[in-house]
Amino acid sequence: MIRRAEEMLQEVREKMRGGKGKVEILHIFQRHELGGNARLCAKITLQPGCSIGYHNHDDEEELFYIMRGTGTVNDNGKEEVVRAGDAILTGGGAGHGIENTGDQPLEIMATILLY
Repeated sequence: MIRRAEEMLQEVREKMRGGKGKVEILHIFQRHELGGNARLCAKITLQPGCSIGYHNHDDEEELFYIMRGTGTVNDNGKEEVVRAGDAILTGGGAGHGIENTGDQPLEIMATILLY
């Protein structure tokens, strides 16, 4: 299946999971297209100062791959700076949140896989 850029669903969420500002989500493929083992395949963009609030992943895991920018991730209670090329894996009841602490957009490829 080929998905053209202009066919992808764009969504904007305010204060996602209790975070700050707006989160731009570009759904590359939607859940019903991914089969039974995934529920998200998207590019997430956080403008400077915006964040996704801390949340847990039970019965699933989420993979973030940082494509552009700099941010701070709360990785199950431990804060770390992340930048382009870094990856974060959260699952099995652990939690995470991420904030754009840089001066450019923070672009993240995000995938959620179900157990």
